[in-house]
Amino acid sequence: MTNTVAPQSVSFATLVQLFFTEYLMSQRAMSPCTIASYRDSMMLFLDFTRTHIERSPTELNLSDIKPDLILAFLDHLEQERHNAVRSRNLRLAALRTFLNFAGRRDVSHLQDIEQALGIPMKHFETPMLDYLSREEMIAVLGLPGKTWTSKRDHLLLSMLYNTGARVSEIIKVKVGDVILNNSPFVHLHGKGRKQRTTPLWKSTVQEIRGWLQQNPVLVSGSALLPNRYGNAMTRFNVSKRLKIAVDKASKIYKDLSNKRISPHTIRHTTAMHLLQSGVAFSVIALWLGHESTTTTHRYVEANLAMKQAALERLQEPSVNMSRYSVQDDALMQFLQAL
Repeated sequence: MTNTVAPQSVSFATLVQLFFTEYLMSQRAMSPCTIASYRDSMMLFLDFTRTHIERSPTELNLSDIKPDLILAFLDHLEQERHNAVRSRNLRLAALRTFLNFAGRRDVSHLQDIEQALGIPMKHFETPMLDYLSREEMIAVLGLPGKTWTSKRDHLLLSMLYNTGARVSEIIKVKVGDVILNNSPFVHLHGKGRKQRTTPLWKSTVQEIRGWLQQNPVLVSGSALLPNRYGNAMTRFNVSKRLKIAVDKASKIYKDLSNKRISPHTIRHTTAMHLLQSGVAFSVIALWLGHESTTTTHRYVEANLAMKQAALERLQEPSVNMSRYSVQDDALMQFLQAL
């Protein structure tokens, strides 16, 4: 008779380390940005469990990760950290990916993991895209001042508007990524190691050349838009500089003070202005780095002027519509009241 040895369970800390080093980095070769997103989700969850069940991360077991714990964590994100539903779902997706990995490595806790994986994503309404008019965008850009910071900020906003780049893409641009020949363009390093090239306006090219002439210390590997210490700007830096520009522009366009304007708003503005200029969906999708034109179609939904123009091409029906009446029924009244 042969003795069967029960498989030993793997510690939670070991599973987390293998999840990042072996699964995400080695097997799936995910980009550093994606790995950082998973890391942030895991750290938020572990910080929450430290206080919620009073157990340090190294003392956790897979059996501790019950549906109630995850649900409490998700409520914590929304109610205390004021995260949007989209962010809440992003954190849940990261935990799901880890639990799927853990379930294949430690089958002894498969039942607990299956229960935790049953937590659904929360539905949410997709908000309308916010964008600026041409006049508002020009006001936000303003004119470059005489100081080093003012000139850098103007080039920063000009490139955001010219390229429609994500803030993560614009802060990664190095001097060597900008090609200023007969057909000038910039290399953008997007999400998931995806790269694309975007053409540059003559005004942007002229501004870049002036910027490089005034900053001869910037070499090919230097950040094109550095902070005061010569390092690449951060997301917070970009948002802060944009807010300063918006505050100045709101003195001319009062409505700007009532809008929530982020660097991503400029990305939407670029796409909308391209659409209004008659640029095809497929071209805009390539310009913005969209994987599918379905994402690009959202800009049509946000463009009321295009909808109105389409409606005016239709002839209104000249039909007298009869009024529909519902019988006085208790069930129908209940349904109408919902």
